[in-house]
Amino acid sequence: MLQLRQIIKDFADRRIFNKIDWHIRPDDRIGLCGENGAGKSTLLKMLAGLVEADAGVVQSAKGTTFGYLPQDGLVHSGLNLFDEVHSALQELLEIEAELRRLEQVIAAGAGPEVLERYAELQGLFEQRGGYTMESEVGRVLSGLGFSNADFNKPCEHFSGGWQMRIALAKLLLQRPTLLLLDEPTNHLDLPARDWLEDYLLAYPHAVVLVSHDRFFLDKVVGRIVEIWNGELTEYPGNYSKYLLARDERVAALKAAKKQQDEEIARTEAFISRFRYQANKAALVQSRVKQLEKVERISLPPERKRISFTFPPPPKGGRIALELKGAAQSYGSLQVLRDVDLLIEQGERVALVGPNGAGKSTLMRLLAGTEAPVAGRREEGHNLILAYFAQDQAAELNPKRDVYAELSADAPFAMVPKLRNILGAFLFSGDDVEKRISVLSGGERNRLALAKLLLRPANLLLLDEPTNHLDLQSKQVLLDSLKGYSGTIVFVSHDRYFVDQLATRVLEVGQGRVVSYLGNYEDFLRAKEGLGDHSHSRQRVEQQAEVSADSELPFDKDARLQAHAERKERQRQERKLQKEVEFLESCIESLEGQLIDLEQTMADPDLYQDQQRWKEVSSEHAHLKQELEKTYGRWEKLQEQV
Repeated sequence: MLQLRQIIKDFADRRIFNKIDWHIRPDDRIGLCGENGAGKSTLLKMLAGLVEADAGVVQSAKGTTFGYLPQDGLVHSGLNLFDEVHSALQELLEIEAELRRLEQVIAAGAGPEVLERYAELQGLFEQRGGYTMESEVGRVLSGLGFSNADFNKPCEHFSGGWQMRIALAKLLLQRPTLLLLDEPTNHLDLPARDWLEDYLLAYPHAVVLVSHDRFFLDKVVGRIVEIWNGELTEYPGNYSKYLLARDERVAALKAAKKQQDEEIARTEAFISRFRYQANKAALVQSRVKQLEKVERISLPPERKRISFTFPPPPKGGRIALELKGAAQSYGSLQVLRDVDLLIEQGERVALVGPNGAGKSTLMRLLAGTEAPVAGRREEGHNLILAYFAQDQAAELNPKRDVYAELSADAPFAMVPKLRNILGAFLFSGDDVEKRISVLSGGERNRLALAKLLLRPANLLLLDEPTNHLDLQSKQVLLDSLKGYSGTIVFVSHDRYFVDQLATRVLEVGQGRVVSYLGNYEDFLRAKEGLGDHSHSRQRVEQQAEVSADSELPFDKDARLQAHAERKERQRQERKLQKEVEFLESCIESLEGQLIDLEQTMADPDLYQDQQRWKEVSSEHAHLKQELEKTYGRWEKLQEQV
């Protein structure tokens, strides 16, 4: 489908790609990985034809179409949302316009050539989904998080993150044969990410993407291409398999390099020893030529095992924080209503829901930076909280450099670890001496998060802490939070991060907050009614009990429905139990009849009467068959019970 041959690309005095060869097949799902600055985005732009190679050839098969989504910078205006996205189907719209024109010609009386052309276009229009394109536009927009009310809004009313969703919707509808996505999940909430994963899994053409979302890579891609030192290395499988295979490859390379270095050292020692002896000149020259031909083995960068631990949290009470009947509104917009929420010490609570549902509002109520318009907020004993807001970077001192800002409020015990912590959040080398005033928005956010995590607290409130972090930095943060013994309430759109950390999920939406025990996967199972029956039932019962204790903000109808469902479940369980008892009595009766028959069959006189023997044998076989069926039914019911 597309092939790169001996590609060279330089930026200033640095070689990004050094004679790389690469082949993309029509059905590939490829994830690009590598250190920051390795060239992932450059490679995508080169594939899209936006950046030219300094040398080498890019060859594509005839009919290949390209669709490229950059990380940011796209703005749409002049049309409403639906029309803007609909315009991506320009070819279909042109066919539709031609069909309308031909219909007028046919109505006025047309020859067979026009009718033939109309039939041809109609078949093409149908084949390419022309009759369903409007519903497909609606499906894609809804999947990416737009509501029906958004469809008629002018595009210029949408913020940068939503602008990128518009661009992504247009690309998906165009269905290029090579889809190139640079951080497509950056501006997506969890529901939209889940939808995009399923969409890409069913996508009929090749996909090459860059993502810092581990779960997304694990689910979508079937091949990882690592960029390092100007070279591409391919690994079959998803990101988790790549991590294992890469470690094995690096271990093998280290062993080979050690052996090569020893051989080179011996050869260089020989050359140095006999360089000036005339009778050894031929041998020395031979060794010199051997060294020139040796292809030196280079090792990928060693992954630094960066880690840090939080300062010990101050001791607090069993209850960390509680909202009672809390509500929040802005003018006529009601964001939250009648929220009863209890956060206990040691919990790790994830807030999930679509963008705009009220997650950040709930975080501000918990942090106490906003007072609820109704209800109240109650702190537990000795509560000391640290709150990371989405605009936390505004609190940094622009006159300080990175290291000075981090060390300004750091506890004495953490000072030796500051450079490690900065490295975990992508500040290394000269970066630590940069002034805050010259940092990008992403860099400021990372520094603000690193600074916040140094403060002793027994409750961490983290609103999207994983934004602007690469995969390794997310893992460092995740490992540190796992080792933290205090309470955590957090918002993150990284599925792997939520799954690994959360012990409870709060779904925020339509003004309500509903609690689900477990991580995000458990939350999805509970929502969809999937997974192990007993576990699902246990979760429902636990949620119903919590609701009865007013921890969850169920309204009256929801309470009645939950009660009815619980009663129905109990009725079904009683019905199953009765059937089990009935089957057990049937089994007992059948086994008794079999014992009686077998005693009869043990009588030698029975075999003197052939007709009687046949009847008894037939009845014995029938009873055994009935007994096996009854046992089978009993075992199935036992599993259900």
